[in-house]
Amino acid sequence: MSLRVVFMGTPDFAAASLRAVLDAGYEVAGVFTQPDKPKGRGMKLAACETKALALERGLPVYQPASVRTPEALELMKSLAPDVLCVVAYGKLLPDELLAVPKYGAVNVHGSLLPKYRGAAPIQWSVLNGDEYAGVTTMYLAHDMDAGDIIFREATPVGEYETAGELFDRLADMGAKLLCRTLAAIEDGSAPREAQNEAEASYVGQLDKSLCPIDWTQPPRAVIKHICGLNPWPVAVMDLNGEKIKVFAARHTENRTDKAPGSVVSAGKAGLEIACGGGGTVMITELQAPGKKRMSAHDYLVGHPVSV
Repeated sequence: MSLRVVFMGTPDFAAASLRAVLDAGYEVAGVFTQPDKPKGRGMKLAACETKALALERGLPVYQPASVRTPEALELMKSLAPDVLCVVAYGKLLPDELLAVPKYGAVNVHGSLLPKYRGAAPIQWSVLNGDEYAGVTTMYLAHDMDAGDIIFREATPVGEYETAGELFDRLADMGAKLLCRTLAAIEDGSAPREAQNEAEASYVGQLDKSLCPIDWTQPPRAVIKHICGLNPWPVAVMDLNGEKIKVFAARHTENRTDKAPGSVVSAGKAGLEIACGGGGTVMITELQAPGKKRMSAHDYLVGHPVSV
């Protein structure tokens, strides 16, 4: 048996899975992505990473404004998939669509379900200071991210690993896990484990209201906040009357009796700021308004900061 796949996904997290499925030799009958969106200063319509890969590989691409239409359902039926692979598509799929594939619809989710259902699970793993993150493959069901689990794979989160770095690692892990899942479906060995609803938690999209750093938090929480918002929307602090973006910070062994948010030291090592509980963090990478991203030391050369 050789599975006939229809793939649904949009960002680069999904593109990694599509590439893996193609490289594994599965027949991909078609690729669904969200409609092109304007990007850049010129706001020209730009194809997402998954669409670009599909066109590069000569696959038919479909971009319906909605998949909740009779036309979308008939299109899916005409493609006759054995299995539907959904990775960060961006929209909930109707039950009628999920019922089309012979072996169901499988999804790659960037968390260890049932923890972190919903949007931005990878970023929240970092923001919450989790020791482990991971990916899950599951059968899609009516409720969001609530389907039966097929496989899960965990990985330690680095103390200074950013959400962007973890995102890239989990994209590769998810792609490999999807191929393992398809192989198990193909040979009839795919497990099916119901999620424990008592352990379920939900997370929402990130937005810029999360950006300001709360210096009353202990040092590790401040560092995880900075890492979790990198590369977007990026943590910010007030310094010399400006909103400064903060991209990286490190632990110190120092103690201070200064108020949280006070500058403790400023020099070659970076910009040391007092946090809650008497600890400090050393900011090492930042960006001032209208300037490029730079090391804190380079910033301090042209922008002296009083302690």
